[in-house]
Amino acid sequence: MIPVVLSGGSGSRLWPLSRAHYPKQFIPLASERTMLQETLGRLQGLCFEALAPLVICNEQHRFMVAEQLREIDVLAQNILLEPVGRNTAPAVALAALSVAPDDILLVLPADHVINDVNAFHAAIELACSEAEQGALVTFGVVPTAAQTGYGYIHAASTDGTTPAEGLVARRIEKFIEKPDLATAQAYVDSGDYYWNSGMFAFKASRYLEELERHHPAMLNACRAALDGASVDLDFTRLDEEAFSACPADSIDYAVMEKTDRAVMIPLDAGWSDIGSWSALWDISDKDDQGNTCIGDVLTVDTHDSYLHTSGRLLATVGIRDLVVVETDDAVLVADKSHVQDVKEVVNQLQAAARSERESHRKVYRPWGFYDSIAMNDRYQAKRIVVNPGARLSLQKHHHRAEHWVVVQGTGRVTRGDEEVILSVNESIYIPIGMAHRLENPGIIPLEIIEVQTGDYLGEDDIVRLDDQYGRVDDTPTS
Repeated sequence: MIPVVLSGGSGSRLWPLSRAHYPKQFIPLASERTMLQETLGRLQGLCFEALAPLVICNEQHRFMVAEQLREIDVLAQNILLEPVGRNTAPAVALAALSVAPDDILLVLPADHVINDVNAFHAAIELACSEAEQGALVTFGVVPTAAQTGYGYIHAASTDGTTPAEGLVARRIEKFIEKPDLATAQAYVDSGDYYWNSGMFAFKASRYLEELERHHPAMLNACRAALDGASVDLDFTRLDEEAFSACPADSIDYAVMEKTDRAVMIPLDAGWSDIGSWSALWDISDKDDQGNTCIGDVLTVDTHDSYLHTSGRLLATVGIRDLVVVETDDAVLVADKSHVQDVKEVVNQLQAAARSERESHRKVYRPWGFYDSIAMNDRYQAKRIVVNPGARLSLQKHHHRAEHWVVVQGTGRVTRGDEEVILSVNESIYIPIGMAHRLENPGIIPLEIIEVQTGDYLGEDDIVRLDDQYGRVDDTPTS
């Protein structure tokens, strides 16, 4: 069995913590590990071997994926980079085309929570047995309440031979879009409807056969994208033109609703996709007043609220059923009953072309990170941290000069034709137009304060001359 981890989502309903360049699957929301790390970690202990995972992600997230896998000592079979999003059906087609025909793919979104790992393993083992016999399997979550934020699966009634534990594959009658509350309640009461988890298991060859039958244009585009792919470090870059021409569709629409071999396995394992702040509150630890408090939080007469601060003291007085989330550059205050509408805030930020939609003030890079600590029309100050042994690209700027001061560690600076070693409290000036590079030759993180001055300070004023991370032709970033 090969885990196929889909890590392309943006998690916009968890703004301002989750953003386009740093979405929820890379954040430790439900434990000390990130959701991506938890997704792979919970596969340990299966009764059969799960091979190295295949991860599919956005190009912009590739270094975060690689680093988070390294942190948990997981070596990916491949990390496929999507130049554009085309939904889940093409993503899984890429995975199926990348492995042996008889390999069983276990398709898992990277941003789910599953509390009962043993129950999850039992469902996986049954799913793999069904997949070996040619079925296309999905997992239907046993609903705990009437929810309007999930799609549903109507499973065929059993014939009375259901095992005592209820774990049996059931034929799928139909997939159903998100219902209204009354309809959702009727579904839950019937016992034959399940939440659509978005997790699947099937042989690679079976999935490709069904895709060839029902959506050949999609399969041809995926084949062309892989045929024109190139290998870049740990990543496989798809042919952008070919993949951009691929139709976009979900696995449900493209295959599962059309095939006559689809079955569903019930999953009762404490599942959540953390699709909103209220869903995160539901699964989080709470104090005696029903509050989830993350960070430096003080409460007075506060009840049943989710309170999260990334740095500053957060104090609440006399509130109930609210979500309050503070980050370096944004604060969200929302009623728990309206958290699905957080996406509308993100839409407004996008319409206004505001950076808060895409990035945090702290931005991660393959060499470390930077934090924009002050900014004006004519200057910007950044705190830059470079990991041991890492280095930025050799680059130059047309519109800004830079002044670097080392506050921790040792830096090696290339400036034009000279090379300079800087220690703590030493500084260097980089004029406009001069080629330069910063690297960390030491064994502890290098930290500098950078002050930029100029008539334009955008991140796209970077001309890369050389880069060890293969980013010369990327959208410019440090």
